[in-house]
Amino acid sequence: MGIFGGSAKPAGEKPAGQSKGTPAATSLSIVGASMTVRGDLETDGVVKVEGSVDGHVRAGSQVLVAKGGIVHGDIETTEAIVGGVVNGSIRAKERVEVQAGASVEGDVTTRRIAVAEGASLNGMIKMGDAASSRDEKASASTAVERAQPTGRPSSVPVARIAMPPRATNPGPS
Repeated sequence: MGIFGGSAKPAGEKPAGQSKGTPAATSLSIVGASMTVRGDLETDGVVKVEGSVDGHVRAGSQVLVAKGGIVHGDIETTEAIVGGVVNGSIRAKERVEVQAGASVEGDVTTRRIAVAEGASLNGMIKMGDAASSRDEKASASTAVERAQPTGRPSSVPVARIAMPPRATNPGPS
C-alpha cells in the first residue's frame, strides 16, 4: 500500500487506462494570471497563457492565449487560439482562432483561420497548404543566409580550388 492509500506499482508499469500502444497524455503548461515570464517557452504539449510572456512561445500541440493573457513575441504551434493579446507573428500548421475582444499585431501563417467579430488582426495573412510550405522554405533559406558570413554576397563561391601554374616549355628560338 502506498503513502496515500494506493497500491504501489512496479517501476515501468503504466497507469490504469493507458495501454502500451498509446502515447502519454499531452502535457499542459500554464502561465498564471499574476505571472510574467521573460524568455522563450518551448514544449511538445499545450501552453496556456493567462499572464504575460515576453518571448517566443513554441508548442507542439497548441497555444492558448486566454482573455487577459499577453504574448510579446512570436508563436509557433499546430493550433493557436487567441482570446487575449499577441504582439508578434503566429505560425500555426493547422489552425488559428482569434476570438472576440482579442488582438493580434503581427503576421499570421496557417492553413485555416477564424476571426470573430470584435477581434483585431493587424498583419499579413498567409493561408492554405501553399502558405505553410512557403513559410517552411522561407525559414530554411533564412537559416542558410544566417549561416553565411556577413559582408559576402551569396553568389560568391566560399572556396576555390588552387591550381598550380602551368609549366611553359621554352622552345627553340
